[in-house]
Amino acid sequence: MKPISALAFDFGTSSIGLAYGQSLTGSARELEPLPAKDGKPDWDRVQRIVSEWQPGVLVVGLPLNMDGSESDFAVRARKFGQRLHGRLGLPVAYADERLSTRAAKDEARERGHRGDYASQPVDSIAARIFLEDWLRSHTG
Repeated sequence: MKPISALAFDFGTSSIGLAYGQSLTGSARELEPLPAKDGKPDWDRVQRIVSEWQPGVLVVGLPLNMDGSESDFAVRARKFGQRLHGRLGLPVAYADERLSTRAAKDEARERGHRGDYASQPVDSIAARIFLEDWLRSHTG
């Protein structure tokens, strides 16, 4: 199976977490989060990031309810994914991101995060966590 490179987006209304990874190692790295206004990023900046990293697929985190049903916010995340595909022409996949924010906050605390998530969001940590899960499920 050909290795997959992916850019993950943890959609949020004021910040969109980013991570890049590839299936060869199943690992990902956090990138600087994108500021957003009501869920809308600077699309020119998104294009520059995609041009720099050259992913084969874009992975958008899908905030599902614990019972697996889609939350209202999942509808917005899907719409964001459709916009990514429309603007960039790359395939978009969706990853279950349940519990990734909790795991990201736990990891951030271990790194010394003081809990001020508004000024120091953990979105990119969450994006890395769900991207690594997604990559592991998409390796040969």
